This record gives sequence, structure tokens and C-alpha cells, in this order.
Amino acid sequence: MATDRDAKIIEWDDMDKKKFYGFGVMISMGIRGMIYPTMLIKTRLQVQKHDTYYKGTWDALKKIIRYEGVRGLYRGFIVNVFTIFSGQCYITTYELTRKRLSHMNNTTRSFIAGGCASLVAQSITVPCDVVSQLLMMQGQTHGEAKILADGSAMKRTTGVIRTIWIQEGALGFYRGYLASLMTYIPNSALWWPFYHFYWQQLAKITPDGVPFIVLQAIAGPAAGISAATLTNPMDIVRTRLQVTGGKSIVTTFIHLIKEEGVYGMTKGLTARYLSAVPTSFMLCVSYEIIKRISLKSDLVETRQW
Repeated sequence: MATDRDAKIIEWDDMDKKKFYGFGVMISMGIRGMIYPTMLIKTRLQVQKHDTYYKGTWDALKKIIRYEGVRGLYRGFIVNVFTIFSGQCYITTYELTRKRLSHMNNTTRSFIAGGCASLVAQSITVPCDVVSQLLMMQGQTHGEAKILADGSAMKRTTGVIRTIWIQEGALGFYRGYLASLMTYIPNSALWWPFYHFYWQQLAKITPDGVPFIVLQAIAGPAAGISAATLTNPMDIVRTRLQVTGGKSIVTTFIHLIKEEGVYGMTKGLTARYLSAVPTSFMLCVSYEIIKRISLKSDLVETRQW
């Protein structure tokens, strides 16, 4: 029988920080390794004009494996690994902002904290994204033709970094920074309220025997789909700016509409779902588990699983 259970959130002051950061880094590394191929596919789909190289997500997956091998799905991963640091900054900012806004209701706290956390994280992440996305495009195939990517992963990476520095200077590493903020701040600000809303609503309608962690595992992907759908158009603009170096957000947006119509706003959305759903699932489940095992000893019995 369903009852109105208290879906109590574990807050910053409830946790042992050494445990929290130690487990967090290890799990973040594993998650990034699992979802990186979908990020690469999404990037290639969003950058291509019409169906120049790939006809869709599954076609891209098959062609990349056929022409580049499984390793092709991990082009640029060595750079992307450095974003683990930004991930820790993200979650720290999120939790501390929630703590600071404890006088507000949960939805408002989650919305503001999610946006602030993304602002901090993107300032660190964008240079890594610019380099890794350019590396993602190397080896791309069109039939038997290929954008060649010679040398080791390290040589290709240093080559991309050197080229950006020579051609654009330090600002080149922040190409598309404003578009990134306009994509990820709303995405993050929306994800957390959606997540808490779905979780708390599920807690009201499910039987008492259903663990909270199961409800959170459902709420996370639902929040990911909701946020990804609303922010996908700006994500396309951001990706094109960072990879092709368009003049501005407005110009890139106008060109996209002229070239591909309203349909262009959905480009890469399936791949984004394939990234957002498992990422949100693993993020919320691992995050909630980390928070529970990081609870201070005197609070362990006060939280439900």
C-alpha cells in the first residue's frame, strides 16, 4: 500500500567529506568511460550538415566501428578524463549552494544550485571539450574516404592543442564558451528540480517496500530526458561553434534553421538520450549510494535506502 513517505535528501553537512570525494572520483571515471562513445557519436551527428557522413545514431555507430574500430569510439578520451576535476567542483558547488540557500524551498534551491554548479564546471570543462571534440572528428569516414588522424593519441592531442594556440591563442580554448553556458546552465538547473520532483512523486504513489534507490534510479533518467529535450537546440549550436568556429550563437542558429529547418533542432537528440539516460541513471544511483556510505555514523539510521 502506498503512503506519503518522507523522501528526505542527504545534505552537505550530513556527510564525511573524505569518503565522499574518494568514492566520487573512482565512480566518475567509470561513468565517463561507459558513456563517452555516445558523446562522440552525438558530436559527429550535430556537426555534420544534413546526412553527409551518417544517417543516424545507429548508422554512425556501425560505420565508426567498421572503419575505425572500437578505439574510434574513444577518440579524445584522454583529454576528457581531465573533466573529472570539474565534476568534483560541480558537485561541491551544488551542495554548498544548496546549503547556503537552506531558507528556500527545495525546487528553488535545486534550480539555483544546479545553475551555479554548471557555471563553475563549464569554466574548467570548455577547454577540454574544445580539444576532445576536435579529436572526436578525426578519423571520420565518408564511404571509404577518411579524415586522417596519424600518430599516437598523445601526438594527435598535442597537435590539436598547438594548432588552437597558434591560430587563436588562449581564447581559442574557450570557443563556444557562452553557448556552453547557455546549454549546460539551463540543463543542470532543470535536471535537479526534475529529479527531486519525479523522485518525491514516485515516493508518494509506490508501496512502502520499494526502496528509495529504485525510485531515484527511475527519476534520474526521466529528469535527463526532460532536460535534454528542452536544451538540445542550444547544444547543437554549442557543438558547431566549438568544432567549426562559427561567428556567433545567433548566426549559427540562423544557418542551422535555413539549412535544415526545424528538424535541425532535433539533430543528435537520440544520441543525446542514449547518453543522458544511462548517465542520469548512473549519476543519481552512484551519487545517492556515495552519499549514503559517506553519511556520518550518527546519521546512518536516519535515512532510508
